[in-house]
Amino acid sequence: MDFKYDVIVIGGGHAGCEAACASANIGARTLLVTMDMNKIAQMSCNPAVGGIAKGQIVREIDALGGQMALVTDATAIQFRMLNKGKGPAVWSPRAQCDREKFMWEWRRVIDRTPNLDIWQDQAEELIVENGQAVGVKTIWGVEIRAKAVVITAGTFLNGLMHIGNHKVPGGRCAEPATYHLTESITRWGIRSERMKTGTPVRLDKRSIHFEDTEVQPGDEGNQQFSYMAPHRRLKQLPCWTCYTNSRVHDILKADIANSPLYNGQIQSTGPRYCPSIETKLVTFPDRDQHPLFIEPEGEDTNEIYLNGFSSSMPMETQLRALHEIPALREAKIYRPGYAIEYDYFDPTQLNHSLESKVIEGLYFAGQVNGTTGYEEAGGQGLVAGVNAALKCAGSEPLVMGRDESYIGVLIDDLTTKGVDEPYRMFTSRAEYRILLRQDDADARLTEKAYQLGLAKRERLDWWLEKKENIRKIIEFCDQTSVKPKDINSALEAIGTTPLRMGCKISDLIGRPQVSIKQLAEIIPELKEALDTPQNRKEEIAEAAEIRIKYKGYIEREKIVADKMHRLEDIRIKGRFKYSELHEISTEGRQKLEHIDPDTLGQASRIPGVSPSDINVMLVLLGR
Repeated sequence: MDFKYDVIVIGGGHAGCEAACASANIGARTLLVTMDMNKIAQMSCNPAVGGIAKGQIVREIDALGGQMALVTDATAIQFRMLNKGKGPAVWSPRAQCDREKFMWEWRRVIDRTPNLDIWQDQAEELIVENGQAVGVKTIWGVEIRAKAVVITAGTFLNGLMHIGNHKVPGGRCAEPATYHLTESITRWGIRSERMKTGTPVRLDKRSIHFEDTEVQPGDEGNQQFSYMAPHRRLKQLPCWTCYTNSRVHDILKADIANSPLYNGQIQSTGPRYCPSIETKLVTFPDRDQHPLFIEPEGEDTNEIYLNGFSSSMPMETQLRALHEIPALREAKIYRPGYAIEYDYFDPTQLNHSLESKVIEGLYFAGQVNGTTGYEEAGGQGLVAGVNAALKCAGSEPLVMGRDESYIGVLIDDLTTKGVDEPYRMFTSRAEYRILLRQDDADARLTEKAYQLGLAKRERLDWWLEKKENIRKIIEFCDQTSVKPKDINSALEAIGTTPLRMGCKISDLIGRPQVSIKQLAEIIPELKEALDTPQNRKEEIAEAAEIRIKYKGYIEREKIVADKMHRLEDIRIKGRFKYSELHEISTEGRQKLEHIDPDTLGQASRIPGVSPSDINVMLVLLGR
């Protein structure tokens, strides 16, 4: 076997799969090295994709020609659009998936991707020559050479699992950790630290009293992540909710001394926004209950994921506490919850391309950059894989701005601000979220992806057709008038003020109480205009409605983003010796020297760099 490639991807999780497929689809000869080729894209935690801001990332991966949305749609057992009671800037799609089918669908995708090979082994050493990554050595003594290496090792680097006082080495339950790879990377000056995450207990569905739960059904209709996928084909299943209570809390509090998080056994930082149940009790001592979500793992399994009950407490304590919940009074468990510590690398040592500033041709993506979540990992993986392949071809890297994508926000936050806890994406992290809606990812990214060779012609054609259909609907609404006598009675029926004089349909859509779907039932010509020849008519109509209803907000945010681009266009890398720049604050000098930003815009977002520091640099650049 010829162990020479353009790109090697280490790790077959969500970041690794997207990286490998993206690299191969651009044309690079790519090798995916994974410890177990039968557990490709394993959902280590909850069997779901998407959620608040995460759903936007999945839509962006799809618009760029990635695979996560397609795999999710093929294996979804429930779909919900979250935050529908709020504005469209924060609507976020989420899908429950069949865990086993999700893995095998990903394996099918990888097996059918040209230019992509799989090698089942464990990377042990990074090979660096003349400051450049040129390959890896494995535990089986295989030496694999490449022009670029992408590290996506997840929680496996020196992984250590905790259940009560028991500590077991491993990267995931029943799977070994990876040793020596961290050390072979850090010896070159790349900084690493430790982080912690956790996962809940898994239950036997047959032992749950569902009569004591609240049913949480999915949305009706055929919504899905990818515009390119056929309709969801698996049986759609509900989830359920229940709550902890004071008796549960008393049992957990009484044994808090045996929690690895609170007895000093675990020193690393865990995720603030996905805390363990014991952390919830300490952080919110006055709460007498916490919600739990009972989520099926698939169509054909009795395994249930208990979302909200992540824990590293002793096994017996977990079970005793669960039995105090009415719905779980006879619950049987397949395995307890556990915590896991692992190595990650300081992401401020990366360029926006996710290439290391220290070792040329070395890329990092996923939890090794200090993030948490399948979606954050997948977005980074796609960017790292694309850029590794582009580097091999001698092309400029793909770098997305904060006004172009949530993936751009994610990478900018990591490389500019760094992390002191596992990073999770939220809509609040994006200052231009009205521009980064889940409905317009293809508008922002598909044409760019096609130019790179990542998105195929079929995807571009689909977007161009959709773009034209949206344009026609908006044009019709802007040009077509309605008269009071023809519509007032219907307007009063839906709870909005009747017209005093005629107006354009777009003016009516601008009212908060009125939807384009309601108006289509009143105005036959509008209903005909919405009947586009393209599939997914409802989503196309919704996209047009959002553009009409929020036109003013969208235009205003674009103006703000354009102003910020002026700073993004001013490159400063290599133009200042910050230690000698005494005109700016001491903290500003230290932070700028540590991060070494590419542009003045990036410098302005570094914590500790003040607006006056930016003004000083502008003046100095002017000289």
